[in-house]
Amino acid sequence: MCGKGDPTVRGRGQISLLVELCESCWQRLANDIAEEEGATTAPPPGPDPDDVTWIEAPTCPDCGAEVRVYPTDYDRWISLAVRERPAKDVPPRYRRRLVPTAGGLVAVRVRGIEPPLGDPVVPDHRMLCLPDEDDPRGVV
Repeated sequence: MCGKGDPTVRGRGQISLLVELCESCWQRLANDIAEEEGATTAPPPGPDPDDVTWIEAPTCPDCGAEVRVYPTDYDRWISLAVRERPAKDVPPRYRRRLVPTAGGLVAVRVRGIEPPLGDPVVPDHRMLCLPDEDDPRGVV
C-alpha cells in the first residue's frame, strides 16, 4: 500500500498482485517494471470489426520477426516469441507464461520457483531479437 488517502487507491493489475496503490504510485511502479522488462504502455491497435481485409501478424520493429503481443500483469504490453521453448533454453529473466483471466490471456513473468527444465515457457522476444544489419538505426 502506498499509504495515501486518495480515492484512486485500489487493487491494481490484470491479476491479483496483492498491492493497493493510488493512480500515481501505480503508474510509477508499472513504468519501472516495464522499463526493466522491455514492456510498453501502448496497447496494440484493435482491428475494426467492420474491416474484412487481411490482418498481418505484428512484427518487431528492430528485426522484422513475427511476435505475439500480450498484456502484462501490470497493465502494460510485451512482445513475446511465437513458439514456446523448454525452460532450460530460456534465461530466467526472459521466461513468461500466458495465464488466462476474465479479460483474456496475460503474460506473466516466471519468478520465484524455478520451473522444471523441460516445462514450456514463452520467451520474451528480446531474447531472440537480432536487429537487421541494414537498418539505419543500427544494431541495438
